[in-house]
Amino acid sequence: MRITFKLYASLTQHLPADARQSNRIELDLPEGTPIAKIIEPFGLPEKLVHLVLVNGVYVPPAERLSYVPKEGDVLAIWPPIAGG
Repeated sequence: MRITFKLYASLTQHLPADARQSNRIELDLPEGTPIAKIIEPFGLPEKLVHLVLVNGVYVPPAERLSYVPKEGDVLAIWPPIAGG
């Protein structure tokens, strides 16, 4: 299965150097790979994996171990963001 994986803000540093400017890479994954297993090889600190979206739809923390993206999906991750 092929998906687009996007990291935002400070998390882009966990992408390969040639993907950091565009903040995205295409991943070829085995069918049935849940979000938690997709994220794992990138070494993202758990406390920084705050907002997880699949095709713009929020995936709560309790579902990230079991939620499996489909072919062509976009998995996007944002760290906590503060401002005002």
